[in-house]
Amino acid sequence: MKQQFGTYDLVLRSGVDPTTGGVAICGFTTAGMVGVIATSHIIESLNLTQLGTVMDENFPAVALIQNEVPRHPVRVYQGDGIGVFTAEIQFEKEQDIAFGSTVLEWFRVGGFDQLIIIDGILKPEKQIQGEGLFAVGANAVARDRLKSLDLQTIQRGIVSGITGFLLSEGDRLNLDITALLSEASPMYPDVRAAAVAIEAITEMTGKEIPLSAMLENARSIEQSVQEIIESATPLLPSPDDDDTINDPSFG
Repeated sequence: MKQQFGTYDLVLRSGVDPTTGGVAICGFTTAGMVGVIATSHIIESLNLTQLGTVMDENFPAVALIQNEVPRHPVRVYQGDGIGVFTAEIQFEKEQDIAFGSTVLEWFRVGGFDQLIIIDGILKPEKQIQGEGLFAVGANAVARDRLKSLDLQTIQRGIVSGITGFLLSEGDRLNLDITALLSEASPMYPDVRAAAVAIEAITEMTGKEIPLSAMLENARSIEQSVQEIIESATPLLPSPDDDDTINDPSFG
């Protein structure tokens, strides 16, 4: 697989072997934070090891602190036959191709067979319930897998942003790439939408990823948000179009 676009630096920790094989999963900060929530849960549930980070001099100088540990916002992890690429802050749309190319370089270096992208698409802003999941396969292998699992596919439409670029490159390079697009709220981090995507990953890979605690958290968040909506809906502005420009969408 020959790279034709610029990439960011994949900086590995000392002494690690990036060869992982198996399935690669990536998630970004888009609609409902679906990709980030899902990848974070997978990393924690499967006790994956941080392999390294993605860096560039033009990235914002920021440390994300969790459980007292500061981390770079874009990181890669590995485990037994699985790797995860996660970006916990949102970047400008002009960086989409470089980010997508960096994911493909990580995919190549890791020796993966399959790439699954977890992303969100916007559902009506006042809708709390509803768990739509749509999928797109970049090549025949990916599409046949989706058909065998009876996952709902997009027959016609547009997927934009990093996800769209990765799908297009998967078609051009005949790579086994699948995008899972989960309907998410534009108003809050949508844990349930992330859980729906993770359930599909379990079906696709056979890897058991526990969801009970995650769904309990989702119910708590949804109840709180529903109360806020019911009491303060007239005061809530509609999301600006600019806020969703990097989100995948289909028509």
